[in-house]
Amino acid sequence: MTPSLALVIVVFLTVVAAVFAFGAAVVTPSSVLGARLRALGSQQPRQAENKPAIRERIEQALDPISKAIPLSPADVSRTRRWLIQAGFRDAIDVNYYFGARILTAAVGFVAIALTIGFDNPNPALLIGVPALGFLLPRFILKRMIRNRQNRIRLGLPDALDLTVICVEAGLALDQALMRVGQDLHHAHPDLSDEFHFVNLEMRAGKPRAEALRNLVERTGVDDIRSLVGTLIQTDRFGTSVAQALRVHSDSLRTERRQRAEEQAAKTTIKMVPPLVIFVLPSIIFVTIGPAVIELVRQLGPISGGK
Repeated sequence: MTPSLALVIVVFLTVVAAVFAFGAAVVTPSSVLGARLRALGSQQPRQAENKPAIRERIEQALDPISKAIPLSPADVSRTRRWLIQAGFRDAIDVNYYFGARILTAAVGFVAIALTIGFDNPNPALLIGVPALGFLLPRFILKRMIRNRQNRIRLGLPDALDLTVICVEAGLALDQALMRVGQDLHHAHPDLSDEFHFVNLEMRAGKPRAEALRNLVERTGVDDIRSLVGTLIQTDRFGTSVAQALRVHSDSLRTERRQRAEEQAAKTTIKMVPPLVIFVLPSIIFVTIGPAVIELVRQLGPISGGK
């Protein structure tokens, strides 16, 4: 084992041990250090909640791990917004996310260290594999956000059609959104949950404009943003809500058809690399291979006799 690799391992184990020791001292209810930190931060001890024992232990284990990453409040709020857009609304999910990043990085470091051994270490692999493990949860989170936004985008025109029917039947916009959310619970559960949260916020006393803007922040979908802008302008100027929703629904359906046509047009270009790499060589071997074999058989004796 080279001195540089030994130094890296010692520093890594020291940092992990210090983080776990400090986290255990803070989290333990009978710890003097934890009591002093809560007193300095003017924080009341949290009451015992009716949580499963396994989940409570996981939260206590991941809480000090998540604090090991030096992040600013802006980074934490941005990560929280990403988690909400992916459908994870609980505050403890932030700790789960950062704990997963550190855990995958540690697993990658241990795996590459055990694979390549300690005799001939490769610094690029020792740094690159843990970095890849650290970035893997973020990639998965971004993929989940895109999938959820696509599901919301596909269900929005149907939701607007139902909203137009409810408004024209005499319901107010709040009751129409609640009714549409109930009807779309099985077809489009993500959009139904968002409408349900909008109704909860308006019932809690928030203005309609603020509740709709929070809907945009929770989803991050451009179609939702344009819809919220239309509803806010309609409410401000006193125009017909049903007519505005009908026009917006028609435009969304046109955009959805254009997106489908765009994806269909891209299919031809996306099929070229697989055809060139996998199909074309097979066709060449099947069509030209027998001729080449026969040519070698006919010209082999002639070239050998010469």
